[in-house]
Amino acid sequence: MRMRRQMSEGRPGGNVRKKKKDNLNNRMALVGVTMVVLSLAVAVHIKGIDLKEKDRSYSIREENLEAQVAKEEERAKQLEEYLQTKQYIEKVAKEKLGLVNRNEILLKPSNPN
Repeated sequence: MRMRRQMSEGRPGGNVRKKKKDNLNNRMALVGVTMVVLSLAVAVHIKGIDLKEKDRSYSIREENLEAQVAKEEERAKQLEEYLQTKQYIEKVAKEKLGLVNRNEILLKPSNPN
C-alpha cells in the first residue's frame, strides 16, 4: 500500500516529508501547551506569594487587635471597680446633686447685679 501511495503521489519519499511535517507540528503543539502550562504555574505561584504576604499582615493585625481588646477589657474592669468606690459615688453626688459634707463650707459667688 505504501508503494501505491508513493507512486500515486508521483514522488518517491513523499510520505516521509509528511511524517516530518506532522512530527514538527506535534512538537510545536507540545511546546505551545508546555508554555501555557508553565505560564499558568508562574501565575499561580505569584498569586500564592501575594496571599502569603496578606496572611502574614492579617496575622500581625489580628495580634495587635487582640492586644487592644485585652487592654480595653482591663480598662473596663478597672473602670467598673472605680464606679463601685465611695470616692466615685461622692464625686457624682457633689457634681450632680450638690452634696456637701458636714465639715465642708459651701461658697457661692455673689451676683454683681
